[in-house]
Amino acid sequence: MDRSPSVTEGNTPVVEGEDALTRLEQEGEIAADYLEGLLDIADLDGDIDMDVEGDRAAVSIVGDSTGRDLQKLVGRDGEVLEALQELTRLAVHRETGDRSRLMLDIGGFRARKRAELTELGTKAAQDAKTSGEPVKLRAMTPFERKVVHDAVAAAGLRSESEGEEPQRRVVVLPA
Repeated sequence: MDRSPSVTEGNTPVVEGEDALTRLEQEGEIAADYLEGLLDIADLDGDIDMDVEGDRAAVSIVGDSTGRDLQKLVGRDGEVLEALQELTRLAVHRETGDRSRLMLDIGGFRARKRAELTELGTKAAQDAKTSGEPVKLRAMTPFERKVVHDAVAAAGLRSESEGEEPQRRVVVLPA
Protein backbone atom coordinates (compact mmCIF):
# COMPACT_ATOMS: atom_id res chain seq x y z
CA MET A 1 0.00 0.00 0.00
CA ASP A 2 1.51 3.32 -1.07
CA ARG A 3 0.82 6.57 0.69
CA SER A 4 1.52 9.72 -1.24
CA PRO A 5 1.38 12.52 1.28
CA SER A 6 0.94 16.08 0.18
CA VAL A 7 2.01 17.15 3.65
CA THR A 8 4.99 16.39 5.82
CA GLU A 9 4.68 13.01 7.50
CA GLY A 10 5.35 12.65 11.20
CA ASN A 11 4.12 10.71 14.17
CA THR A 12 4.72 13.32 16.84
CA PRO A 13 2.11 13.75 19.55
CA VAL A 14 0.03 16.90 19.63
CA VAL A 15 1.38 19.40 22.15
CA GLU A 16 -0.12 22.56 23.51
CA GLY A 17 0.48 25.57 21.27
CA GLU A 18 1.29 23.55 18.18
CA ASP A 19 0.28 25.31 14.98
CA ALA A 20 -2.91 24.37 13.15
CA LEU A 21 -1.12 23.01 10.07
CA THR A 22 0.88 20.52 12.11
CA ARG A 23 -2.27 19.43 13.95
CA LEU A 24 -4.09 18.88 10.66
CA GLU A 25 -1.13 16.98 9.24
CA GLN A 26 -1.22 14.72 12.30
CA GLU A 27 -4.97 14.15 11.81
CA GLY A 28 -4.21 13.06 8.24
CA GLU A 29 -1.52 10.65 9.45
CA ILE A 30 -3.80 9.06 12.05
CA ALA A 31 -6.62 8.80 9.51
CA ALA A 32 -4.30 7.26 6.90
CA ASP A 33 -3.09 4.63 9.37
CA TYR A 34 -6.68 3.80 10.34
CA LEU A 35 -7.84 3.57 6.72
CA GLU A 36 -4.81 1.52 5.73
CA GLY A 37 -5.82 -1.00 8.39
CA LEU A 38 -9.39 -1.07 7.08
CA LEU A 39 -8.20 -1.65 3.51
CA ASP A 40 -6.01 -4.52 4.73
CA ILE A 41 -8.89 -6.12 6.64
CA ALA A 42 -11.21 -5.77 3.62
CA ASP A 43 -8.43 -7.01 1.30
CA LEU A 44 -8.90 -4.00 -0.96
CA ASP A 45 -6.19 -2.21 -2.92
CA GLY A 46 -5.87 1.53 -2.70
CA ASP A 47 -3.34 4.28 -2.19
CA ILE A 48 -3.85 6.95 0.44
CA ASP A 49 -3.22 10.63 -0.31
CA MET A 50 -3.16 13.20 2.45
CA ASP A 51 -3.52 16.95 2.19
CA VAL A 52 -4.69 19.97 4.13
CA GLU A 53 -7.52 21.91 2.49
CA GLY A 54 -8.34 25.17 4.18
CA ASP A 55 -9.00 24.42 7.83
CA ARG A 56 -9.34 20.64 7.63
CA ALA A 57 -7.35 17.54 6.88
CA ALA A 58 -8.29 15.79 3.65
CA VAL A 59 -7.59 12.12 3.03
CA SER A 60 -8.31 10.32 -0.23
CA ILE A 61 -8.25 6.66 -1.11
CA VAL A 62 -7.41 6.25 -4.78
CA GLY A 63 -7.23 3.06 -6.78
CA ASP A 64 -6.62 1.76 -10.26
CA SER A 65 -8.44 3.17 -13.26
CA THR A 66 -11.51 0.93 -12.85
CA GLY A 67 -11.99 1.61 -9.14
CA ARG A 68 -14.60 -1.14 -8.82
CA ASP A 69 -13.23 -2.36 -5.49
CA LEU A 70 -13.27 1.15 -4.07
CA GLN A 71 -16.85 1.65 -5.24
CA LYS A 72 -17.84 -0.78 -2.47
CA LEU A 73 -16.43 1.73 0.00
CA VAL A 74 -18.47 4.56 -1.51
CA GLY A 75 -21.81 2.77 -1.53
CA ARG A 76 -25.06 4.01 -2.97
CA ASP A 77 -25.08 7.82 -3.05
CA GLY A 78 -21.97 7.89 -0.85
CA GLU A 79 -23.67 6.34 2.20
CA VAL A 80 -20.76 4.01 2.99
CA LEU A 81 -18.28 6.86 2.38
CA GLU A 82 -20.12 9.03 4.92
CA ALA A 83 -20.04 6.22 7.49
CA LEU A 84 -16.33 5.58 6.90
CA GLN A 85 -15.64 9.30 7.24
CA GLU A 86 -17.40 9.34 10.59
CA LEU A 87 -15.52 6.24 11.79
CA THR A 88 -12.24 7.81 10.66
CA ARG A 89 -13.08 11.02 12.52
CA LEU A 90 -13.77 8.94 15.63
CA ALA A 91 -10.40 7.19 15.25
CA VAL A 92 -8.69 10.59 15.06
CA HIS A 93 -10.65 11.80 18.09
CA ARG A 94 -9.62 8.71 20.05
CA GLU A 95 -5.94 9.47 19.35
CA THR A 96 -5.93 13.24 19.76
CA GLY A 97 -8.83 13.95 22.09
CA ASP A 98 -9.97 16.67 19.68
CA ARG A 99 -13.02 16.66 17.41
CA SER A 100 -11.96 16.21 13.78
CA ARG A 101 -13.49 17.85 10.70
CA LEU A 102 -11.49 15.60 8.39
CA MET A 103 -12.87 15.06 4.89
CA LEU A 104 -12.60 11.65 3.26
CA ASP A 105 -12.85 11.00 -0.45
CA ILE A 106 -12.80 7.59 -2.08
CA GLY A 107 -12.12 7.07 -5.76
CA GLY A 108 -12.84 10.74 -6.50
CA PHE A 109 -16.53 10.39 -5.55
CA ARG A 110 -16.64 13.48 -3.36
CA ALA A 111 -14.70 15.58 -5.89
CA ARG A 112 -17.18 14.64 -8.65
CA LYS A 113 -20.09 15.30 -6.30
CA ARG A 114 -18.68 18.72 -5.40
CA ALA A 115 -18.51 19.67 -9.10
CA GLU A 116 -22.11 18.53 -9.70
CA LEU A 117 -23.38 20.42 -6.64
CA THR A 118 -21.49 23.58 -7.60
CA GLU A 119 -23.21 23.44 -10.98
CA LEU A 120 -26.58 22.87 -9.28
CA GLY A 121 -26.06 25.85 -6.96
CA THR A 122 -24.99 28.10 -9.83
CA LYS A 123 -28.04 27.08 -11.89
CA ALA A 124 -30.41 27.59 -8.93
CA ALA A 125 -28.93 31.06 -8.38
CA GLN A 126 -29.47 31.91 -12.03
CA ASP A 127 -33.07 30.60 -11.85
CA ALA A 128 -33.74 32.74 -8.74
CA LYS A 129 -32.28 35.82 -10.45
CA THR A 130 -34.36 35.23 -13.58
CA SER A 131 -37.68 34.40 -11.89
CA GLY A 132 -37.37 36.67 -8.86
CA GLU A 133 -38.75 33.76 -6.81
CA PRO A 134 -37.03 31.59 -4.18
CA VAL A 135 -35.74 28.28 -5.53
CA LYS A 136 -36.12 25.25 -3.23
CA LEU A 137 -33.77 22.34 -3.84
CA ARG A 138 -34.08 18.68 -2.83
CA ALA A 139 -33.11 17.47 0.63
CA MET A 140 -29.32 17.21 1.02
CA THR A 141 -26.62 16.14 3.44
CA PRO A 142 -24.70 18.84 5.34
CA PHE A 143 -21.73 18.44 2.94
CA GLU A 144 -23.99 18.87 -0.09
CA ARG A 145 -25.72 21.93 1.39
CA LYS A 146 -22.37 23.57 2.18
CA VAL A 147 -21.17 23.17 -1.41
CA VAL A 148 -24.45 24.61 -2.77
CA HIS A 149 -24.39 27.53 -0.31
CA ASP A 150 -20.84 28.34 -1.43
CA ALA A 151 -21.83 28.21 -5.13
CA VAL A 152 -24.85 30.47 -4.53
CA ALA A 153 -22.69 32.98 -2.63
CA ALA A 154 -20.14 32.93 -5.47
CA ALA A 155 -23.01 33.76 -7.85
CA GLY A 156 -23.84 36.83 -5.72
CA LEU A 157 -27.02 35.60 -4.04
CA ARG A 158 -28.00 34.45 -0.57
CA SER A 159 -29.28 31.04 0.45
CA GLU A 160 -30.48 29.40 3.63
CA SER A 161 -31.29 25.92 4.84
CA GLU A 162 -34.77 24.97 5.98
CA GLY A 163 -36.42 21.88 7.38
CA GLU A 164 -35.26 19.17 9.74
CA GLU A 165 -32.75 16.39 9.05
CA PRO A 166 -32.89 14.28 6.97
CA GLN A 167 -35.22 16.49 4.91
CA ARG A 168 -33.16 19.69 5.30
CA ARG A 169 -32.84 21.58 2.01
CA VAL A 170 -31.30 24.71 0.52
CA VAL A 171 -33.52 27.60 -0.51
CA VAL A 172 -31.91 30.12 -2.88
CA LEU A 173 -33.25 33.62 -2.34
CA PRO A 174 -33.59 36.19 -5.14
CA ALA A 175 -31.68 39.46 -4.86
